[in-house]
Amino acid sequence: MVKRKREDASSKGLAAGEPLKRTAHAIIASSWGWVGSEASETAQITEEHLSATCGLSKRNTHPFCRNKFTKYPSKREQKKPRVPVNGEIDEDIIVISSDEEEDPTCVKRHCKNNPNCLNYLGQKKWEDEEDAREMFMGVANLGDNPAEDARDPDLPVGLKNLGATCYANASLQVWFRDITFRSGVYNCQPADADKFKDSPIFQLQVTFAALQESTQSVFNPTKLVESLELRTTEQQDAQEFSKLFMSHLDAEFKKQSNPALQSLITDQFQGKQVYGTICSQCRSVSARDTDFLEIEINFKNNAHLEDSIADLLQEESLSGDNQYRCSTCNSLQDATRYTELASLPPVLHFSLLRFVYDLASDERRKSKHAITFPLTLDMTRFLGNAVDRKSPSTQKTEDNLYELRGVLLHKGKSAYHGHYEAQVFDAANGSWFQFNDEIVTKIKKLGDKGLALNENGAKKEHEVIDVEAEENGSVSDARNKQRENARKRRRVDDSDDETPPAGSSKKSPVQQMVPDPQSRISSKDAYMLIYARKEPCSQRLDPPTPPPEALAVVETLNTAHEKACEDYAEKEKAVTARFAETRRKVLDIYQSWTVNPDEKNYVVLSSNALESWLEKHAIKAALAFDNPVHPQRVSIQDILCPHNLYHHNKAPGMKRITQEAYDKIVSETQCVFEPALSPNHICRSCVEETFLEKLYALEHPVHISKFDAVVQVDIDLESYWISKAWLKDWKLAKPKMHICTKGDRPPDFEEYKTHVRCEHDGLCLNSTNRIRISKAAAEFLRSLFPQWEPTSGDLEPCLICDGLKNMGAEDRIELRRHADEEKGKLKHMFDNALAGNISLLIDIPCALVPVDFLQAWREWLVRPTEKTRPGRIDTEVFFCDHGLLTVDPNCPNDLDGHLVVIQRSDWNELQTFYPAGPMIAVEKSDNSHYVHDIPVCADCRQQRKTDWTSTEITIRKGKRGSSPGDTGSSAPITYTNGARQSKRLRQAREAVVSVQITVTKSTTVKDMKVQLQKDLDIPTICQRLFYGKQELDDNAATVESLQILAHSVIDLREENEVHEISDSEEPPKKKGKRREEGGGFGGTVLGRSEHRSSSPPKAATVAPPTEKACGACTFVNPVDELTCNVCQEVL
Repeated sequence: MVKRKREDASSKGLAAGEPLKRTAHAIIASSWGWVGSEASETAQITEEHLSATCGLSKRNTHPFCRNKFTKYPSKREQKKPRVPVNGEIDEDIIVISSDEEEDPTCVKRHCKNNPNCLNYLGQKKWEDEEDAREMFMGVANLGDNPAEDARDPDLPVGLKNLGATCYANASLQVWFRDITFRSGVYNCQPADADKFKDSPIFQLQVTFAALQESTQSVFNPTKLVESLELRTTEQQDAQEFSKLFMSHLDAEFKKQSNPALQSLITDQFQGKQVYGTICSQCRSVSARDTDFLEIEINFKNNAHLEDSIADLLQEESLSGDNQYRCSTCNSLQDATRYTELASLPPVLHFSLLRFVYDLASDERRKSKHAITFPLTLDMTRFLGNAVDRKSPSTQKTEDNLYELRGVLLHKGKSAYHGHYEAQVFDAANGSWFQFNDEIVTKIKKLGDKGLALNENGAKKEHEVIDVEAEENGSVSDARNKQRENARKRRRVDDSDDETPPAGSSKKSPVQQMVPDPQSRISSKDAYMLIYARKEPCSQRLDPPTPPPEALAVVETLNTAHEKACEDYAEKEKAVTARFAETRRKVLDIYQSWTVNPDEKNYVVLSSNALESWLEKHAIKAALAFDNPVHPQRVSIQDILCPHNLYHHNKAPGMKRITQEAYDKIVSETQCVFEPALSPNHICRSCVEETFLEKLYALEHPVHISKFDAVVQVDIDLESYWISKAWLKDWKLAKPKMHICTKGDRPPDFEEYKTHVRCEHDGLCLNSTNRIRISKAAAEFLRSLFPQWEPTSGDLEPCLICDGLKNMGAEDRIELRRHADEEKGKLKHMFDNALAGNISLLIDIPCALVPVDFLQAWREWLVRPTEKTRPGRIDTEVFFCDHGLLTVDPNCPNDLDGHLVVIQRSDWNELQTFYPAGPMIAVEKSDNSHYVHDIPVCADCRQQRKTDWTSTEITIRKGKRGSSPGDTGSSAPITYTNGARQSKRLRQAREAVVSVQITVTKSTTVKDMKVQLQKDLDIPTICQRLFYGKQELDDNAATVESLQILAHSVIDLREENEVHEISDSEEPPKKKGKRREEGGGFGGTVLGRSEHRSSSPPKAATVAPPTEKACGACTFVNPVDELTCNVCQEVL
């Protein structure tokens, strides 16, 4: 073992005069290091400075990384070969070297933001030819290759699941393997040729013909399902389907002229059993024969099939309260009841009763008991009467030996949900197969995993289920595996390999799986067992030939599939030819597009654009090269500013390539990058904004230092007052009041002005909010804020404020008297304003006043010595420049929170106390809109509702009200008459809860739901929001995108949480409520059959509705209500 020696770091140190670089810090410094030193104002910014902000200047520290995809001669090849020293041979020399040809500093993490590194844009996909081909074909989007759906010669054809038709697919796969039955279906002749092709029997012929002759791996049985009128979205019971379909076919076969065909169902599937009773007194026998198509088996856990059959034939003693009335004795007598199997059909079906009735839950449930069954079943000991069955002389006969030919499986825990599959022996292939709808897999071993037993009941680990597609894998995975196998077969078939030499072994397409006849299978999902009478090898039947009409349908499908394969192959061939040419061009471009340090002729693009060109646009252009109407346009918008120029803040996403490479991209790959910009198209406006902020960051600490040096106040010298809060904020490294590109707020800004000056523009009495500064400090601040007028430190406190503060008892009494006078004259408005009902204002002249004035006025009336009396009643803000209204008096959302309706007489009285105007006069008649003399300006009204930064919206829970702008029953804020409402209406209104939340235009629906979860304790999953008639179901949508206006009302409906279950899960049980059973096969061809079914279908009945929803608010009302209980809308 040879140890690698650590290299000496000194040998790779910095060259003389080379500066030490600190990656990110160095890059930032080189990009903006000129601020304050080379430029102190925007006019001094040069083109070199602009380039530096985007990392495109020589002063930037971005390294020029070597192109890893350019083929350079290695340093090892350039070195002279080492001459062995005396006594050495070549084999003794061990060369140890690190990968010197790789640039150790060029890694994806470090070079992600380097405009000079082009090594990590997706070139590796083009380097590997197979990866490049896969990417090229993906963009070409030729669709699914029909050849991948070609039938595997070693696998049978699957059936497409149309939704919930797995029960029918499993049964069809079992019946198809019965050669005699298949032959009978083929031989069925039409009674009415015109209608025959629409009949179930013809569609069954087509389905069987497709399973036999199709060249595709899956057949779609849509027409068969439609002819039977089955509902594809409803899961049905496979046993019931089997009985009803056999009954339907039996009726069709009996219409045929061929006697053998007339009795096909009877001869092939029907057996005979005897039910009898023996009187213990007179020994008379009462017996009757009954035909059966299947034997129903009750079983316990780990039961054997033979034991369950014996239990079925066990005699039953009738005695005590259960005595039998003997017709011979003419009295109740003890008796013995028995069941006998008189004869057995060639194909024997055992129906395993897995679905049992649970008395506790009053529902069906699925039994997961395991049952074991043999591959070969001897039925001799179950035939005849009890004496014959128990006789030791009973010998096995070949006529009563049955071989397992199929197992129908029900996967899932519930009796109401699940999935049907079939394991069937296919004589044509000599193997067992698992049929899972479209997925067909060869079974290596039978039974449930770990439950296979031998003849003595002991476990046999080798007899387990083991299909080629794992049971726990998804159907799509198994389907993809089949398609992959199809691709492999296609490659083998298309290759020009020589035939194998003589003597080489080749796997036969049909391999017999010869299991031990004595082995037993155990399963917890087996639902139906199919046994066939064992036949001598000489009597094996050849597959029958499908009828010409059915075969023609299948051949048409085969021809169409073959044509689709040929068309796809032609397109694939053309695309493959284009691929080789495109790959050559792309490799040539990106192997030579790296910019050198001295390169001046280059183009700046975004890394995303280059990645998109490599991954998509170059391929799309190549595919459309024959018809280049328009070149492929690649956007570089992600590195541009709002002015459509290069944005320095997006420099990490910029890459530069040589002009020559760019020209090749345009000319050879027919792609253009838009907009087309030159390297000097860097946005000066955006750079200036950042420049000012960086200059501020440099100058602000200097300003603070200068201010602190002169801020101290001498007692005898002139001083000035300044806001203490402003000064504290301004002295921060980054003041909170600082606004980007606009600088800091002046000391007399509205927020800080009241700290020094009172409302009368005098010195504020409260001195805790202000501080003295020297004259020099004030002059320094004046140089920074020229518009600021400092307040002299010699100014006396405001006399008016001092008078109010020191107001005497007489003055207080006078203010109280004045407030009481106003309140007495406007008592009606004081008592009823803001209450919320308009019933007192019908047919009375009214006016609108601002809510702000009304609230301030009420506060002053309550505390006249503490609150300031309001000034003017200003309604001018509700008028536009055209002299029209910007609010609609008939829109509650326009008035809510802004205006209040009062009587005209109250308005006239207010004018005697306050300056007011202009008046907005309105009047409302009974059940009509407000009438107003001044029209509404629609354009200005819309602008007022949309021109906002943040606003409050009302969330109303309990009903859906009228949409914004509607003239619904909702009313503006006004009076209430205090009338007593009915208990029903009061309860309905009490159920309505309103909350207000503050939103901005960027607030999303999800943000609103999260806030409502905090305010109303309603989970977000249970919230449904409505804006007018539009449901806000997109959680990512913003208030701006939804065009929600200011002060709008959004309605909230609370929904119950839905519990979703899968096919294999039991839904949650609700006590006291029995699960509704489905309609079965009612309404289908099988449900209308005249023949008796084991479970007759229920007649489909539609229950009359018991509830109806309100169209306005969606509240669910009893069906007999005439008006909505919540919004009083007529139903």
